[in-house]
Parts: sequence; structure tokens; C-alpha cells
Amino acid sequence: MTEIDRLLDTVKRIHFIGIGGAGMCPLAEILHQKGYQLSGSDNNESDTLNRIRKLGIPVVLGQKAENIGDAEMVVFTAALLPDNPELCAAREMGVPTFERSKLFGAVTRKFGNCIGVCGTHGKTTTTSMLTHMLLKAGVDTSAVIGGKLPLIGANGRVGTDDLLVCEACEFANTFLDLSPTVAVILNIDADHLEFFKTMDNLIASFTKFASLARDAVIYNGDDEKTVRAVNASTATNRITFGFTDQNDWYAENIGFNRGAFPYFDLMYKGENKGRVSLNVPGKHNVLNALAAIAAAVNAGAALDKCVESLSSFGGAGRRFEILGHYNGITIADDYAHHPAELKVTLEAAKKMEYDRVWAVFQPFTFSRTYMLLDDFADVLQIADKVVMTEIMGSREVNTYDIHTADLAAKIPGSVWFSTFDTVAQYLYENVKSGDLVITLGCGDVYKVAKKLIKKYTEAE
Repeated sequence: MTEIDRLLDTVKRIHFIGIGGAGMCPLAEILHQKGYQLSGSDNNESDTLNRIRKLGIPVVLGQKAENIGDAEMVVFTAALLPDNPELCAAREMGVPTFERSKLFGAVTRKFGNCIGVCGTHGKTTTTSMLTHMLLKAGVDTSAVIGGKLPLIGANGRVGTDDLLVCEACEFANTFLDLSPTVAVILNIDADHLEFFKTMDNLIASFTKFASLARDAVIYNGDDEKTVRAVNASTATNRITFGFTDQNDWYAENIGFNRGAFPYFDLMYKGENKGRVSLNVPGKHNVLNALAAIAAAVNAGAALDKCVESLSSFGGAGRRFEILGHYNGITIADDYAHHPAELKVTLEAAKKMEYDRVWAVFQPFTFSRTYMLLDDFADVLQIADKVVMTEIMGSREVNTYDIHTADLAAKIPGSVWFSTFDTVAQYLYENVKSGDLVITLGCGDVYKVAKKLIKKYTEAE
């Protein structure tokens, strides 16, 4: 038992620094429902903060030493700078402090069964799909999700069954703090190389995660890097999914409704298990669905209920989320922030019946933008129009001397602006009826969509 495991058995008052983060919010929701007295702080208003406040958790904007109050434990996000005044105050007061992944790990150990969903792309969608189908199948699971699941209206929930479904992120090896009984590995692609340095290191990290799984590893048997990672692990119970019949679970006769929404025959070891219809766009979501089905069935859910439930899954928050229709214009938002994610999202958008697709992109972190600059330039050109914001540096300092202007120079006809207000105004003046505007990025670019919507509603 680790120090944080022991403390969680005794403390009641916990303070979250950066409580509005996608990874922090669901843990706060679970601990709140388990009876802990929570408080939190953050630097920016967000939808997540509003949801936290509605639970009755006090949240302060801006971070000051006095916000710690009488907390017996402090949890902080990995994005925090070491000179954060609250973190420094807590340490000076002798209050135990833990990075978010340590708390996450302790939470996973409070459940007899834990399904950890990892991979470079698709974690939130697959975790959401899995949670959705388990609940629809009558399994009262707990969940920690990186986005809002419409079925529960939140990022997390506490169920009555001894099962936790959670999103497991590889960044800085944080998923190695978790204790999964089942590991789901969707794919492995070049990302976070500012931390891992090489693909070999990244693959080795996934190998360690696979080895943590005490029951089974469910993985993409068509993804070479994923196969390599699992083969090097100690996992013995291996379940595969993919597009080919070499896998345990696979899809045949794939087609698309409305140009982009997949349907397919679900196959298990050569046996047709029925037709699956998805209400989320893109062929990549077939793989996400296969992974979720494999994990749900392995957890004991009835297959027919799982298949039936997928038609009612409309996606997770910020995953090709349709925000509304105004003057014949569709406005959507998506979390895509890596070239591979942008590619599948924009390809799906282009197959829909829109006159033009406007990609409104906020690059996230200087290192990723610098290392994958040409890849970003290539995939963004799938869209008909490209509008960009300044790079959101998050935890980084711009030692790379990289700017959005460098990316814009590689995308003919693209434009970029320094403020969200100017981006929204440009869109308002240039988008036409029949167009799709989709904001893209894992930062706060969704605020552009909200500003644009406000302009349309005020003009009515």
C-alpha cells in the first residue's frame, strides 16, 4: 500500500489545484460522491468548473496560498509549474501533496476490477462507448473519462458494481501509476516525444502498462507497434480486435450511412454476431467500437445489449460534438490535436454533405507543433478552409521558437489570428449556409465556437 492509499483511508478534506482539468474533474466527482470534502482552484473559467460548482464543491479562480485552507491533502495537475503559490504553501505547511496520477492510481485500487483504456488516439471515445454500453447492459460501473459522456452528463460516476472503467494516458508514464485488471490498447503513434524521446521508449512504456494487467490485455492486432508492445509484455490472456480476420473480434462488410456513419457485421472468431450501426462518424470509430465490445463482453455484459446500445451512443463531449445549426451553418467541436486525429476527423467531415469544411485549429504545445509541423500542414489541408489561433503552450516555454505563422506558411490559403474574438469575427463574415465549422484542439479553442454561436443568436 502506497502513502496516498493509506492517507485516503484517514483524511476527509482534499484540495485540488487545477480542478477544472479533464483529468482532475472526474476524480473530484468520484471522491465527492464517496463523501470527501473537496475544494479547488483553477486559472480559467470553463464548463467543467461550472459542473464542479453545481456539485457544491467550492472553486476559486486564481491560485493563492490561502486557498489551501484546512486541507489534509493536496492534489495537483501535472501541468502545474513548481513555483505555484498553492503548491508551495501546502508543502511549507507540511500538507501531503500528490500529482494527479498518484491519486488516480489509488482510486483504481479501490475497485476489485479496473479496465484501463489507453492508446495514442481514441481513448475518450472508447472509454465513453464502453461506459455507455455497460450501463445500458445493466452493469452499474464507475467511470473516469476524459470527456463528458451525455448518458451521465459528466466525466465520471460512482456505480454500485465493483468495476471502474477509466481512461489511461501515457503522457509522462502516468498510466503506470494505475492498477488495471484489464488493459485495452487502441494504438501507438508518435506523440509526447518531448518526453519519450524515441518510439522505442514509447512502445516500452505501453509494454509496462500491458504487464500491469492482472486479467487480460485487449489490443489492436492490426497495429504493428501495439503488437510489438504486447508481445514484449508478461500478459498471457490476450484478446485482439481489428479489421482483419486474424483478430478475435473484427468487422466485415463495412459501409457508411449518410456518408460517414459506419455499420458493419460484428465477427468473433469467424462467427457473425450481428450488425452494428454507429452514430459517430468515421471508420476509425469501428475500431473503437470493437475494442469497447471486447472489453464489455470480457467484463460480463450481454453481447446483444452491447450491440444494441451502440446505435444510441452519439459520442463524448468534444468528440465531433455538434453544437448547433445557425443560418444553415453547422458548428461542431472536436478534441483532435495530433495529426492522426485531425486526419480521421477531417476525412469524416469531408464525407458528410457539407458544401465546405472549415477547420479552426488551435495548436497545442510548442514541442508537438515543432516536431510534427509538416504532418500538421498536410492533414489540415484536407479541410476546404483553415483558420488558426496562436499556439497554446500549456506546460511549456517556447524554446523551439515556433509560431502559428510557421504552420500557416505551409498551408496555402490559411489564415491565423492572435485572439479568439478576431477568429470568430472572421468566421462570421466568411462562412456561408451549407458549411461546417469545426473547432479542433485539446485546449480552449471550443470558446471560438461559443463566440461564433453568440454572434448568430444575437443577430436573430
